[in-house]
Amino acid sequence: MTRNGVVIDDTFAEAFPMSGTAIQVTADSEKWAMEAARSFTGFATSVIACGCEAGIDRVVPASETRDGRPGVRILLFSMDKDGLAKQLGTRLGQCILTSPSSACYADFDSETQIDLGSAIRYFADGWQISKKFSGRHFWRMPVMEGEFLCEATTGMTGDGVGGGNLLFMARTSAQALAAAEAALEAMRDVPGAIMPFPGGIVRSGSKVGGKYKGMMASTNDAYCPTLKGVTPSALTPDIGSVLEIVIDGLSSQAVADAMRAGLKAAVDLGPDKGALRIGAGNYGGNLGPHHFHLKELAP
Repeated sequence: MTRNGVVIDDTFAEAFPMSGTAIQVTADSEKWAMEAARSFTGFATSVIACGCEAGIDRVVPASETRDGRPGVRILLFSMDKDGLAKQLGTRLGQCILTSPSSACYADFDSETQIDLGSAIRYFADGWQISKKFSGRHFWRMPVMEGEFLCEATTGMTGDGVGGGNLLFMARTSAQALAAAEAALEAMRDVPGAIMPFPGGIVRSGSKVGGKYKGMMASTNDAYCPTLKGVTPSALTPDIGSVLEIVIDGLSSQAVADAMRAGLKAAVDLGPDKGALRIGAGNYGGNLGPHHFHLKELAP
């Protein structure tokens, strides 16, 4: 299939179920809300080594936040409820509690709840105060700056999806980056989806397993341009660089919508400035039950 001169491979992205949640961080300024959010989402690119995957969903204007201050919505994913709760509590305590003027609120409604402020309230050493307001439970914790306000729990979903992806194959690294950046900008407008790798783009795509004992993942040699001719390659001679975007979402629809937006943006850029081909990574359908076929998402 070809669109605007860009070849779209007849393949699919294979994704897997994840547990996910969303929180809202506010502060006296957007700068400090973003600082807290960036710290919270640091080292959260892949469950393979980080234990979770996290990213900034959107900046929330003061007119829409719970306390009328600038805010940021963060999404966090892990493989199960226990893993999600552990990562949420640790990152909340180390990265948001510590950040100047911050407060933290639930931003996902669900009957299933996990601890938010309740996970770190004992840091207040007995001075924590439990408050209920408009049917919601909060903890007030004294800190040297003044007080940290945090909602007690937040909702979570077991219907999250991780591992949606697109591969941008281009003549040069600059063209691959241009295609990925165009796709990323469009994807960031899709609510409920994040791209967890640095800046949203990953250059070191992986395959499951490897030749060395204990390796959960290793370099995706079929898409490494420097290995053409010495390993079975998925690349044609004109491809000199490949970049990937990985997508996590609170639902399969969010992942599909993000992939659709990214595909269109990269196709609109065209092969002269961006990608010659766009593909996706899968493992023959054996890794996860969510299959996002590019031919169904193509513009």
